[in-house]
Amino acid sequence: MIFKVLYQERSEEVPVRERTTSLYIEAETEREIRKKLADRKLNIEYIQALDGDHLEYEKQSEDFQVESI
Repeated sequence: MIFKVLYQERSEEVPVRERTTSLYIEAETEREIRKKLADRKLNIEYIQALDGDHLEYEKQSEDFQVESI
């Protein structure tokens, strides 16, 4: 399954919409994503599962690149 992870680069900062970054990760569960990203020290705001039409919409973005962890 593919997930979209919205995060801030620095974990000590308060989330600000203008500094929110996203990445796409292929994983089985949200827990697996959090475990694998723990060493990056990101401030994860939200993890969203993508499927169906929503996944197709995200694929149209020029920033769509799936990481496999």
